[in-house]
Amino acid sequence: VIGVQWVSLVTENLLGHPFIVLRRQCQVFNASNRYHLHPLSLLPSILHLHKLQGITPLWKGVGSCVLVRGMSLAMDDIISKIFGWPKEVNSRTAPKRFGQHILLKCIGVIVPFYAAPLVETVQSDIASEKPGLCDVFREGSIRLIYWSSPKKGRMLPAWALIGPSVSLGITKYIFNLVIRGVSSRIMRSRVTILQTKHEDKFRNEILEHQNAEIYANLIAMLTTEVIFYPFETIVHRLQLQGTRTIIDNLDNGYAVVPILTNYQGVVDCYHTTKFSEGIFGLYKGFGAMILQYVTQLTVLKLAKWIVSKIGEALSNRPPSRIIQYYNTDGDIGNSSPSISSAELNSIEGSSLD
Repeated sequence: VIGVQWVSLVTENLLGHPFIVLRRQCQVFNASNRYHLHPLSLLPSILHLHKLQGITPLWKGVGSCVLVRGMSLAMDDIISKIFGWPKEVNSRTAPKRFGQHILLKCIGVIVPFYAAPLVETVQSDIASEKPGLCDVFREGSIRLIYWSSPKKGRMLPAWALIGPSVSLGITKYIFNLVIRGVSSRIMRSRVTILQTKHEDKFRNEILEHQNAEIYANLIAMLTTEVIFYPFETIVHRLQLQGTRTIIDNLDNGYAVVPILTNYQGVVDCYHTTKFSEGIFGLYKGFGAMILQYVTQLTVLKLAKWIVSKIGEALSNRPPSRIIQYYNTDGDIGNSSPSISSAELNSIEGSSLD
């Protein structure tokens, strides 16, 4: 059980990062000719990018993403200890406690610091300076200092990004909770029904229910990402605007291009994108997300198969050796029944007493 959970955690947070990099680069590239709505269109660009720059461009920004995630978790922990609000909720949580949990998530969103990892994940390695580990703090602090009047011309102020970013994050979080709860109940009911019909195939009930939870979480994540993909595209474009970022051109995988936009807000970004790129412009890079979840599902299936094989090997071990004692006075055929070593020890102890 622990092995499958660990594989799920690593797959979600580390192995999925290269696909997040590709997906975000497609989302913010407003002048692209190829939308990469399916995985096959991305493969030539990935090969060209790998041939030109190696494998490192797919892992750029992973350190800052983990750092900001840790900052968010630390902020949740601090707020929870100060106000006594719950950090986790379930189906039995009271409405008041659930509201406190949502409020904790709203306060814990560190909006100015989310733009720095976004820049690092999309900027080109060959056309930009290598970011340092502390750059995420520097960029986030600059956005906080220039709260109402940003330092760069087209950059939106931090207060204008808080509403869209927090609204998207909280809505996705609540939607994910609902879908995960429904999926978990359906998967657990299915496991219980199959267990009653095929008892011999379900020797490890804990493992099966844990697998059901993992798959329910994967279904919830995938459903949430698909539903909110266009809104994420808009928020990413607003956060990147004015940062003078140069990205890899994923139309071919060879060139680099600057990101030059002048959106006035969420509504203007939506209408501009729809007018100049079409409605599918909001779904640029959707093929990278498909690749991400296909990879996660494949890794989870492989991990489950390995764990099940290990469990079968351990359960099919030969029994402990049986020691037979024969009556030396009689024939071997009339030997006394065999007894186990544990029974022998108990007999010897009682005779000594």
